[in-house]
Amino acid sequence: MLLPRAVCRLRLHHEAGPDRRLRRDGLHRRKYGIDSIGSLGLLILTFYVACGVFLTVVIGTLARLHGFSLWKVLRYFREELLIVLGTSSSEPVLPRVLQKLEALGCKKGVSGLVLPMGYSFNLDGTAIYLTLASLFIAQACDIHLSGGQIFAMLGVMLLTSKGAAGVTGSGFVALVATLTVMPDLPVAGVALLVGIDRFMSEARALTSIISNCVASIVVSIWEGACDREVLQRELNQSYASTERTLDEKGDIAVLPLTAPVQPSH
Repeated sequence: MLLPRAVCRLRLHHEAGPDRRLRRDGLHRRKYGIDSIGSLGLLILTFYVACGVFLTVVIGTLARLHGFSLWKVLRYFREELLIVLGTSSSEPVLPRVLQKLEALGCKKGVSGLVLPMGYSFNLDGTAIYLTLASLFIAQACDIHLSGGQIFAMLGVMLLTSKGAAGVTGSGFVALVATLTVMPDLPVAGVALLVGIDRFMSEARALTSIISNCVASIVVSIWEGACDREVLQRELNQSYASTERTLDEKGDIAVLPLTAPVQPSH
């Protein structure tokens, strides 16, 4: 009895014609193919834009208030930023960034404390990633979050982003750990982000290392441990020679500015 029914279904399927099958296949492609990739691409674009706005508005304004330009800092650390972009990790450039901060006029005692501490407690890129990723998972799973739940989630993620290692994939691990203690969102939702985490990891690492470099300079200025003249000279004129010296000798000798010669009477 089952065989004739199956034959009838198969015959009806073929008699339905190619147009109906093509329409059904097109709906499946739009639902599970193009639309899904488009949503993930929109998440990546939104994350990059959010990191850019944060660096331009918050970090750029902070640098301008303390008398130096963010863009000149980016030019000064361009080699390190390229390494971070290629490795998606800020750990490999830590020794070189410390040397360059000292060449900028920041005392080693201050920059040597602020920068490593920022690697654990000032991961701005990871904090932005956790927020956007959680909201994306909530929308993908059709979970409505109230305003109180969103603010509670933001507070928890600001805490869980602290202490995350500056290595590739640390932000993803922090996201899993955060969703584990939050009953509102399913932990299985992180599977949606596995395929694009590599692209988002680059922006996380770049945002964190830039904010930590600027924070080290700003804290050095607050503590009176930064020579403003050396800072301006390095950012405006000597950045190329400093890079060559570091590549050739592996160390930078920071020379104070020569005092102006007083005219004789």
